[in-house]
Amino acid sequence: MKTLLGPFSQILPLSGLPLKGALQDEQLTVIEKGGMVIEDGKIIAIGEYRLLQQQYGDAGIAFMDTPLVLLPGFIDCHTHICYDGTRNRDYAMRIAGKSYLEIARTGGGIWDSVTKTRIADTVTLVENTVARANRHLKEGVTTIEVKSGYGLNFESEVKMLRAIQQADMHTAATLVPTCLAAHMQPRDYTGTATEYLQWILEELLPVLKQEQLTNRVDIFIEETAFSADAAATFLQQATQQGFAATVHADQFSTGGVAVAVAAGALSADHLEASGAKEIELLANAATVAVVLPGASLGLGMPYAPARKLLNAGACLAIASDWNPGSAPMGDLLVQAAVMSAAEKLSTAEVFAALTFRAAPALQLQDVGQLVAGYAADMQAYPTADYRDILYYQGKMKPAVVWKNGEIVT
Repeated sequence: MKTLLGPFSQILPLSGLPLKGALQDEQLTVIEKGGMVIEDGKIIAIGEYRLLQQQYGDAGIAFMDTPLVLLPGFIDCHTHICYDGTRNRDYAMRIAGKSYLEIARTGGGIWDSVTKTRIADTVTLVENTVARANRHLKEGVTTIEVKSGYGLNFESEVKMLRAIQQADMHTAATLVPTCLAAHMQPRDYTGTATEYLQWILEELLPVLKQEQLTNRVDIFIEETAFSADAAATFLQQATQQGFAATVHADQFSTGGVAVAVAAGALSADHLEASGAKEIELLANAATVAVVLPGASLGLGMPYAPARKLLNAGACLAIASDWNPGSAPMGDLLVQAAVMSAAEKLSTAEVFAALTFRAAPALQLQDVGQLVAGYAADMQAYPTADYRDILYYQGKMKPAVVWKNGEIVT
């Protein structure tokens, strides 16, 4: 049955905008007193409410009787929300002045989360992931990428990805799983880094493919993780097995972007250390540049050069990096709003980075815009002016969220 929603004070469909490069707010289409017709979870029509009333007079009507601004649901294309425990000790040490390496030497860092997540059972991981996904959903995030990478052995990596798969069945949000077994070389692995990556390729990935747990891989290219050369070989072989690639690139040092672009990766994520060379590479590639302001806030580091990436012509997405160590906040809109002030990103650029420009990082075709034929993944904010959403720096949250046309919060 068709349902007419509205009238909304404003609808921002985020359609008709370029996938790459800088955007001005004047390029936004703003439908005043707009409406939308949905059926079977899909958008059928969008436009002026009065005209839709005339055209779809026999549709069921859902009145919006308060000021609301309608946007597409947000897409968070980089998270680590499947884990157990916290790293509050790490954070206290960090804000007291300890370095990343100092914290790692005292038992902190990624390995701390690995230890806690390995101990956790599947039920606990499912419950944790669902709880975090549902919080995201209430804040307007309707699609969420979720990485493994706190297992780092066969049993625990498979456990994490099975937990993500099960969590997807217990939340209205869409969860997109990614294998990040190449997060770091586990401390209890006795071989070399190259041998560990080969183990992932030969022993782990075939099982993940057989069980249909994921079709995506990620690797952390960094001095404390894996070298650019090793990562290039790993990604080449993983893609030959049919896995799509994404890369943790240029967080503390450069080298990752070049590997990501050469490998045809869907995205290169982090980019805090990226310079002119890396910006040019991304501007001339289909690889999405994913910036993670939550990690900058959590680590006390400069933001990725979002303004320069857009000016150069890159496709920029903003993701939360929600994880127990460097980005525990997990509030995507707050992070994007704060970064926009620092990097001078227009409202159009921020909304694009949270929606249709994040979609290709996850190979999604029917989300991120409010257009006919797309999924009715939407959120409505309690205001009559879309500019309020970033003005309140993420404190304003959606009053209504729809997933596939159903109100979920």
